[in-house]
Amino acid sequence: MWLAYDEELDSPVAIKVLADNWTEDQHVRQRFVEEGRFLRKVESPHVVPVWDAGQLEDGRPYLVMAYADQGNLADRLDFAPLPLGQAVAVIRQVGSGLHALHQRGVLHRDVKPANVLFRTVDGEVRAMVGDLGLGKALDMSSRLTMIAGTPSYVAPEQARGEGLDARADQYSLGALTYLLLAGRPAYAHASLAAAASPVAPEPLSGELPPGVQEAVRRALSPDRDDRWPNVPAYLTALAGALAEHPAAHTSSPEAWIPIDPELTQPGARPSPLVEQSEPPPISLPPGRRRRRVLGALAGALVLVGGAAAGYAVQQRLTAERTVTDIDGQLSVTVPRAWETEVSTQGWQPPGQDRDFSAISAGSARDWAARGSAASGVFLGLLPGDHIPEEIPQHPECATALDPVVGTVGGNPSVTSTFTECPGGVTVERVVQVATNRLLWIQVRSDERAAAIEVLDSIRTHGLS
Repeated sequence: MWLAYDEELDSPVAIKVLADNWTEDQHVRQRFVEEGRFLRKVESPHVVPVWDAGQLEDGRPYLVMAYADQGNLADRLDFAPLPLGQAVAVIRQVGSGLHALHQRGVLHRDVKPANVLFRTVDGEVRAMVGDLGLGKALDMSSRLTMIAGTPSYVAPEQARGEGLDARADQYSLGALTYLLLAGRPAYAHASLAAAASPVAPEPLSGELPPGVQEAVRRALSPDRDDRWPNVPAYLTALAGALAEHPAAHTSSPEAWIPIDPELTQPGARPSPLVEQSEPPPISLPPGRRRRRVLGALAGALVLVGGAAAGYAVQQRLTAERTVTDIDGQLSVTVPRAWETEVSTQGWQPPGQDRDFSAISAGSARDWAARGSAASGVFLGLLPGDHIPEEIPQHPECATALDPVVGTVGGNPSVTSTFTECPGGVTVERVVQVATNRLLWIQVRSDERAAAIEVLDSIRTHGLS
């Protein structure tokens, strides 16, 4: 993701570009393109707007989107809980965005705090629904069998791979409501298998009117036929139950990230006569754009959600999260900073015609690109009945240590470590986790000790 400046709009914009390492994956590429199509279908102040789309000269697709200068809800909640009035406003605005998607025949399928973005408009902070990487047209979702989503927020029918409708997003909105009102998640499912048969969460605080508990309980019903008929009906019931609560009068979310004006103004145009030590701003194809977009700062990579305040960034760097793939076969514990770009949807190994379990988590979208200084981990299953004689090399690293042949968890393995890399250290490991399955792992980190901790946290499930 690039932060840029649009001269015609006189506004900062976010440019989302498909990462190099996903260019040849047609499934990922199609999902990226579909996200832009879905977002451009909807005109709502509470859905992230896409102002342009196209293809770079190297063939990678891109989207030009609104810049969310106030980060996302996950980061905001890491800082402090939202006051009740602001929480209610966020629920209402997210629900409005979801309903707008549903009205245009689009199902989100991945409503969670990280996909709720905040943007300042005319001095007011506005919540928006973003990241439709799992979005599907409703007529397709009714026949959908692929299992995907975030376990603690996904509807049971979605976790089971059944056909979906707008009530799946309503369930996720109910889980988001519970989080904001209770100050804790409704569920802590470790896998989609657990999300397929949820038990009722603990009751909400007794300080809230009884009608609130009933409204949320119904939205979270495991049987979708027992839920509210649509998102507006749910929002109406929730607002009615909170009408007499003195602290529930809705107010706009408040700004919490100091804005750096240098990040949201046009940067100096790079001179072709001066060799630059950092990569130049992203170059959009000539003639494709009706307006000119300039890189804000050469090589400045930021999340759509914006740059968090120092204290929030520190929390992200020190916390850890365990990530599990959608099939529940793989898990890894990573620093919270590596959750900038997470994919648990699986991958298609070279030469294979079907997907296998995989996880990718990194501190930037391009963390796995050669020459990137970002940190991250990839682990993916692939067919194989023996450890390969050669594993990937890294000529961008100055030193390649001798491979270590041994065992991991009793399974044969080979590990190669590369040092003095652009981002610090890179580790490649292949493990024979089953008679006909290999696990390929790549870790990049600025510290070797951190890479080892991540490697040691990797677990396989159901393969022995």
